[in-house]
Amino acid sequence: MDFDFSDSEIQRYARHIVLKDVGGTGQMKLKQGRVLIVGAGGLGSPLAMYLAAAGVGTIGIIDDDVVELSNLQRQIAHGMRDLGTAKVESARQTMINMNPEVTVQAHQMRLTAGNVLDLIAQYDVIADGSDNFETRFLLNDACYFAGKTLVSGAALRFDGQVSTFKAHLGAPNPCYRCIYHAPPPADAIPSCSQGGVLGAVVGTIGGLQATEVLKELMGIGESLSGQLLIVDALSASFRKIRVPRDPGCPICSEKATIKDLSCHEH
Repeated sequence: MDFDFSDSEIQRYARHIVLKDVGGTGQMKLKQGRVLIVGAGGLGSPLAMYLAAAGVGTIGIIDDDVVELSNLQRQIAHGMRDLGTAKVESARQTMINMNPEVTVQAHQMRLTAGNVLDLIAQYDVIADGSDNFETRFLLNDACYFAGKTLVSGAALRFDGQVSTFKAHLGAPNPCYRCIYHAPPPADAIPSCSQGGVLGAVVGTIGGLQATEVLKELMGIGESLSGQLLIVDALSASFRKIRVPRDPGCPICSEKATIKDLSCHEH
C-alpha cells in the first residue's frame, strides 16, 4: 500500500503510526475510510471528535436538531456560541478546527425509511449515536440489507452499552433485533430528558464506539459482533455478554426481505 501522507499528517498521526497494529497501513485505511455518525448529541459528540482526530478521511453526521443550553452538560462538540445553531454545523466546525485534513459532510435532516438507504450507501461504517428506538431499529434493518457494519451505543442515567452488528456477513453474527425483537412501548423507557444521564457516561460510551469504529476500519483486534458490552459507571464495572443470532429474527433470518423496511414509514 502506498502511504500518501503529507509531512503534517505524519507528525499529526505519529502516535498511531508507531503502534504495531496500526502503522502506516492502518492509518491509510483510516484516511480512506468513510463513516456516518447518526446523531450529533451526547454520543455523537465524542464519536465525531475522536474520529476526526484519528484521521478518518470522510465523516458524515446527520441530525435535524439545534443546540440548546441543556445539551451542553454532555454534548461536548458544542459550546455557548453555538446556541441556536444546527448541531451538524456546530459539530462540523469543531471537527474541522480539530483536524482540517478530514472531510466532514453535514446532513441536516431526520433519518427516515425514505432516505436511509441512499445515505448509508455513501459510507463504509455506520455509528449509531441516536437517542430513540425508532432510529435504532431503522438503522439496524437498513444496515443489514445494505451490507454495512453498524456500531451501536446507548446510555441512560449511569449505564451504557456498546455492540457491533455485522449480520450481513451471516451466522453467527446477530443483528440488533436478535437482542431487542421490537421497540418497547413509548413510555416504557425514559429518555435522557426524563431519566437523566451523567455527562461523562455518554463520553465513555461514545469513546468506546469510536474505538470500535476505528478497529473495524483498520481490521484489527476482536470485533464486538456477537457480544454486548455493558457499562455500569456507579460500580465502575464492565462486562460482556454473548449474543446469539436468532434463527427467527424478522430481519436477518432467511425469510426477511428489503421490503420489510417499508414498515418504518408508519
